[in-house]
Amino acid sequence: DSRFFMGSMSTAVGEKITRAVEYATAKRLPLVIFSASGGARMQEGIFSLMQMAKTSAAIQRFSAKGGLYVSVLTHPTTGGVTASFASLGDIMLAEPGALIGFAGPRVIEQTIGEKLPAGFQRSEFQMEHGFVDQVVPRSQLRDTLIQVLQLHAGGKHE
Repeated sequence: DSRFFMGSMSTAVGEKITRAVEYATAKRLPLVIFSASGGARMQEGIFSLMQMAKTSAAIQRFSAKGGLYVSVLTHPTTGGVTASFASLGDIMLAEPGALIGFAGPRVIEQTIGEKLPAGFQRSEFQMEHGFVDQVVPRSQLRDTLIQVLQLHAGGKHE
């Protein structure tokens, strides 16, 4: 919930995501994660940053067992969440106009001293450049996810 600390990933969130991934691994279930975040929760210091590695490692173990992971990126998905589990999907979906990236456009422009291309870090730009597989309006996400899960009913290698 971006209204609370910009939806940042706390230790509790990292633990819940890791447990969900471990459950999907044990039960051989596909995994669908919707992300909306401003990154890792800085108020928790290193413990929050450790969640990036923890969730990424859990996704790697899940993937090694042949699990299908669909990552759905909503607005905004930035910071440590983008730099960890949100970017590791076998299939990457995003909502139209979603801001997706590590640092925001303003920070990047200030750092490099240049103006960014129009739409930079928006879901459509990400799809044009191969980071996102499909941009799907929220009203169509249910049907799209059903289709993806049916096509991959036996796992990502089926």
